[in-house]
Amino acid sequence: MGSTVGPGGRVRRLVTGAVALLAAASLVTACGSGGGGSGGGGGGAAGPDGVDDGTTLTMWTRAATRPQSEALVKAYNQSHKNKIELTVVPTDDYQAKVGAAAGSKDLPDLFASDVVFVPNYTSSGLFADLTERIDALPFAEHLARSHIKAGTYEGKKYVVPHTLDVSVLFYNKDLYRKAKLDPDKPPTSLSEWDRQARAVDALGGGVNGTFFGGNCGGCGVFTWWPSVWAAGEEVLNKDGTAASLASDTAKKVYDTYRGWVKDGIVAPGARDETGATWTAVFPKGKVGVMPMPSTTLGLMPKNLDLGVAPIPGPDGGRSTFVGGDAIGISATSKSADQAWNFLAWSLGDKAQVEVVAAHKDVVARTDLASNKYSKADPRLVTINELVADGRTPYALKFGQTFNDPNGPWLKLMRDAVFGDGSSVDKDNQAVSASLAD
Repeated sequence: MGSTVGPGGRVRRLVTGAVALLAAASLVTACGSGGGGSGGGGGGAAGPDGVDDGTTLTMWTRAATRPQSEALVKAYNQSHKNKIELTVVPTDDYQAKVGAAAGSKDLPDLFASDVVFVPNYTSSGLFADLTERIDALPFAEHLARSHIKAGTYEGKKYVVPHTLDVSVLFYNKDLYRKAKLDPDKPPTSLSEWDRQARAVDALGGGVNGTFFGGNCGGCGVFTWWPSVWAAGEEVLNKDGTAASLASDTAKKVYDTYRGWVKDGIVAPGARDETGATWTAVFPKGKVGVMPMPSTTLGLMPKNLDLGVAPIPGPDGGRSTFVGGDAIGISATSKSADQAWNFLAWSLGDKAQVEVVAAHKDVVARTDLASNKYSKADPRLVTINELVADGRTPYALKFGQTFNDPNGPWLKLMRDAVFGDGSSVDKDNQAVSASLAD
């Protein structure tokens, strides 16, 4: 089912037919209505914090988010009677494993998912209804709304944020100074981005203005769509069954990228970049400004003076693609109250600050964007605050449409940027057809 970009820019190869596996599993129904540790339903009889009585819980996560998951589980196990047995599944195998477990009604108590694939699980009945539990949290209104929205199906909420990764602009302050640009004034519009990238590129000597993954559908949705959102427009309809990727705003985005390709402003290799080495270019210090996953900040060389900024629209605005993983309680869990104890704790102040923020990861709550760890690095505050401006697209056919290298979105991307852009309207129709298929 193609690939989607994960933390650190790595590409996650997904198993073809995983959604079919989910469909074949039929709908898994909850085994109870919650409360008393029996059943996987919503309820809330045990209170907003759930139950901590020494129950052993099982949990699955993908290898792509292993560090964050292991840190949270370790901290929870050290401070609670309940114990979580975490299984880290190879990212390539994750969807197939979940699908098979759903078919045999052998899902773990808790399992995480790439947030863009959560709708496939909620619509197949694999998660327990957490609506009442989530709404009872004192900080419910501050949870990353894009993750909550992606996990809402037919008016009910099924997941909470687990790990977050957002798309941001990275810019090289040293190169900005050499190009006589203000290192404290990153672009606030696509036109400024264009001007600044060209100014840096003019330095020559192996320096380039920008870079992008031109043969990577996941890279495109992660970094191009925010420029459309920043202009106040949508890329998909509410149900994720039709695309608006041929709008005037979208075409302005493509035109800018096409101009960079035409004029050699882009570092070599963009045309063939599948995402595997996409984020390895900027750290070399030869690229002026480019959008990347926020999680790459901690991987940057210590001597690289860089700034981060929101991704702007053609004429201004700001937005981001809120990726990462959401997590829920399986519909077949017999320990829903205990499982909720972990979820509620993971979103609390102590876990979000002392575990998530301490590891320089993006916090799941907008009210904790500025905390004692992020305050030490203003770039982290910028990244955390962007979550409130971000979106996570909703589409049941997301994988086949946007991540499959043979899908219609990648064709639109490449035609629009490496071609003459004349087929964008036709290509958008193909995207919509795939979404509605």
